[in-house]
Amino acid sequence: MTQTQIAVSLYEQDYLLWIEDIVNKLRNKDIEGLDFENLIEEIEDLGRSDKRELESRLRELLEHILKRNYVNMPDCYRGWVESIDKQRIALEDLLAESPSLKPYFSLVFDKAYANTLKIVRRSYPQCEFPDTWPFSRDIEAMLNADFWE
Repeated sequence: MTQTQIAVSLYEQDYLLWIEDIVNKLRNKDIEGLDFENLIEEIEDLGRSDKRELESRLRELLEHILKRNYVNMPDCYRGWVESIDKQRIALEDLLAESPSLKPYFSLVFDKAYANTLKIVRRSYPQCEFPDTWPFSRDIEAMLNADFWE
């Protein structure tokens, strides 16, 4: 059995143990023992994971900004603003850790808004939500502006 077959088997049997094994091999510069196929796949997934997180948090942010602005339920305002603050902090952290995601933010904005619009329109059919985002879509504004004031 080759080293790669052992590593692949370990990858499939015990993911955490596989990670620890890969980390030890990297620290020891054991290039021959690395499971390159799965290591490459995992590294690619890290980038996709960050993108998925950004999209998810952006949709949540848009949803609660829309609710805060267009749903007349004052008893819910505090909860929506709290969610807005949490998503903004998480997005700030994510963008600080991976600044190269900033162009992706702009790239997925329209799709995120369209998906969010479907959700809020179904949940609040009595409310009129704008077909296009009516506020600044600049990252700084999205992370700081209180669009409801």
